[in-house]
Amino acid sequence: MTQDQTRNDQLVKLLGQLQTLTASGELHWERQKGSAHRYARWNNNLLILGPAESPAESNVPRYLFVTPFNSPACIEINSSDAELGSALLDLVATVERASSQEPPTDPFAISEEDLGRLVS
Repeated sequence: MTQDQTRNDQLVKLLGQLQTLTASGELHWERQKGSAHRYARWNNNLLILGPAESPAESNVPRYLFVTPFNSPACIEINSSDAELGSALLDLVATVERASSQEPPTDPFAISEEDLGRLVS
């Protein structure tokens, strides 16, 4: 098995795990205010599903961007990928169903709690 195939197998497994966690409600996705982006926090990573257009409104390829909170490293999976695209689109559909009734949030809003930790 090639290194690329091993990597793709791991990414398909990751997408399946995220889909299972989303469907069970263990992974909570939020909708960014003013956007169709969905984001979630999982295992010290930020997950972003995009682009800004809703899948129902556009045929623009979808993507999943995963970045750890403690590192500049990242992973991006695009729905145009021949091997990973269908698994990503399955995740997008699951996230859309799970978060369709969620009110939009501002992921960059500063709460009183956040300020309290920063300002003593």
